[in-house]
Amino acid sequence: MDAYLATGGTLALMLDQLEHSILIEGFPEYADKEAEAIALRVFQIGVISGLLQTPEYAAAYEQAPVRRGTVTQQQADERMRFLLSRQERLNRPSPPYVQAVLDEWSLRRPIGGSAVMVGQLAHLERLANQPNMTIQVAPLSLGENRPFAHPVTLLTMPNRSLLGYSETHQRGFLERDAETLADWAREYDRLQAEALPLAASLELIRVVRKGFESAP
Repeated sequence: MDAYLATGGTLALMLDQLEHSILIEGFPEYADKEAEAIALRVFQIGVISGLLQTPEYAAAYEQAPVRRGTVTQQQADERMRFLLSRQERLNRPSPPYVQAVLDEWSLRRPIGGSAVMVGQLAHLERLANQPNMTIQVAPLSLGENRPFAHPVTLLTMPNRSLLGYSETHQRGFLERDAETLADWAREYDRLQAEALPLAASLELIRVVRKGFESAP
């Protein structure tokens, strides 16, 4: 089925999730819909969105719970495989359109150390120049006016219907209620409007990258 649907191994990795519980509750259902979506609007807090992560950044992030003893190395490795399989869709001939708004703190939070962050931020600069990708930064100066207090993703499906996804530390949930989704879409539009423009967002990413480059 993976080969027939050209999912890049997503279905097999979802089976791994059922067998090993590598993902939080609710995320496998979202990942299934994400693989079908023609457009994604993404907002993440405190960490670069998974679809935009470099392998080095993702590995550093996944190793932290291994050191804390909350997951096994096998589970961390399976999460990495799952993430890389999701990212593969962005490299195909007809990738989905991705609108990502990054919390400024996610750019400055030193995941994996300076070298990893330099590579991650340079990767964001490259992604920002792809025709199917728009990257903006929500500055810290938004303060309490930032519309979302939790990560949010809005999926546009092939039939133009809308699905939403958000999560807490313990679980995620897929939102299908039309009224709720309309509210989320309005708030996302407000977030985009209040985020830095494209050129200014890219310049901030460069400035932060250069700061990590000069770090001792």
